[in-house]
Amino acid sequence: MTTTTATARPPFDPAVAAALAGRPDDVVTTLAADEIASLRARATPPDLADVAAAAGRELTWHHAPGTAGDVRVALLRPAGATGPVPVLLHLHGGGLVVGTVADDVPAAAQLSPGCAVASVEYRLAPEHPYPAAVEDAYAALVWLVEHAADLGLDADRVVVTGVSAGGGLAAALALLARDRGGPALAGALLACPMLDDRNDSASGHQMAGVGSWDRTANATGWAAYLGDAAGGPGTPSSAAAARATTLAGLPPVFVDVGSAETFRDECVAFAARIWADGGDAELHVWPGGCHGFDGLLPDAPLSRDARHARARWLDRLLHRTAAPAAP
Repeated sequence: MTTTTATARPPFDPAVAAALAGRPDDVVTTLAADEIASLRARATPPDLADVAAAAGRELTWHHAPGTAGDVRVALLRPAGATGPVPVLLHLHGGGLVVGTVADDVPAAAQLSPGCAVASVEYRLAPEHPYPAAVEDAYAALVWLVEHAADLGLDADRVVVTGVSAGGGLAAALALLARDRGGPALAGALLACPMLDDRNDSASGHQMAGVGSWDRTANATGWAAYLGDAAGGPGTPSSAAAARATTLAGLPPVFVDVGSAETFRDECVAFAARIWADGGDAELHVWPGGCHGFDGLLPDAPLSRDARHARARWLDRLLHRTAAPAAP
């Protein structure tokens, strides 16, 4: 990626610009290490029981054995479903330093009414640096596949998904499963994923100090997760997916990102590398979108279009991976 000092920036969508101007307390533009605790303290995650009821899901809680103890998993399965159903293995956002098992689940549940959602309560940095989060995610994946029959899930149609840091973890998990010969994923749905700890893209420099989650906040998140190794030459792909030497062998991948956000260039590069390595990727760059624009402004036309594109990709993926109907 190319470092630039240019100050010209792509414009925000008018509705996004208005939302950014009108909701300063809800938007994290920059973040220092000493602000992590206060950011956690003011978070108000949704109640998963309410989310499940609104989405027509039955909520159960489970524990997957992990490398440092059990990993808690919330499973929201379609109420009254008969037979095994596909499942979204969901990893929440929060820059690797904030967030809860309940975050971003409403949006995940809306992607497909026939899918279960399994949300992972992975450990947060800086208290639990790399590889804690990705190992928790891997433990949840292994447990989910091993117990799929008991849970009424289709072990052959597990799609990992996440937003922001969760999207980056989802990509890292897909690479880790590939490299370990672990459970095969049916796909990876990455919404504005956090992929590259080098934090030196042109879009990162363009958007410094504006919008949401700028490169200073990004540096804080990566430093909390990787310590002094952040940005250095030895970062493994299971920490930052952009560091993979090859992206061959991944399942089909969906990537989307805003044109006016820090992660734009690393997301575009990630999709391009999947194609170059012979893989299957769908990329959307939403014009005028800031980081997480659809969460900030869920009713905007741009946000509705983004959610529709994700849902259509997932629908096509599940259709082509479904078992043939019995004669």
